[in-house]
Amino acid sequence: MKFRAFRLAASAALMVAAMPAAAQQISESHEFLEAVRKADGTKVNQFLSNPTQRLINSKDRSTGEGAIHIVTKRRDQLYLRVVLQQDDVNKNLQDREGNTALLIAADQGWGEGVSILLKYGANPNTPNSAGQTPLIRAVLSHQEDVVRQLLAAKADPDRADYQTGMSAREYAKRESRYAAIAKLVADAPKAGAGGAAGPKL
Repeated sequence: MKFRAFRLAASAALMVAAMPAAAQQISESHEFLEAVRKADGTKVNQFLSNPTQRLINSKDRSTGEGAIHIVTKRRDQLYLRVVLQQDDVNKNLQDREGNTALLIAADQGWGEGVSILLKYGANPNTPNSAGQTPLIRAVLSHQEDVVRQLLAAKADPDRADYQTGMSAREYAKRESRYAAIAKLVADAPKAGAGGAAGPKL
């Protein structure tokens, strides 16, 4: 009986000890994201220079946004590069709606941001919760330069979303007022259709 009581007491003590650590992690994540929002370089550098914290992929508890989303939304090239240069950053981090930073940049028509994200290895085909890819969003928001960049990065023009079942190619064909975009997407090869190498006879 005494042994059981000891075990229960020990378990309770461990739980109490663990709670402050979890609360501290939440607090640090919140403070880090607030520093990113305020572009407080001193605080951001303090957090990033501490290898034990590893806060770069922290998410806002209400929106699911991480630092990569915050800096992309405000079109901040400097902070975006800083975020992407962190060793353990998730370049395809998704917010509560499944949006990646690349999808946000594509939707905004922020060509420089799209270029930076692609350079650092962001996936051009990661869809959000509605199945929309960065290419679909670029087509729907009529961003010709971004469409061109995404197609060059092997974005799939035939991947359909979940709501309408339409692909970027189909959306572009329907948007007849934007002939240049329609032509770009219509001329894009199917995903994986880039000439297979083989012996020449």
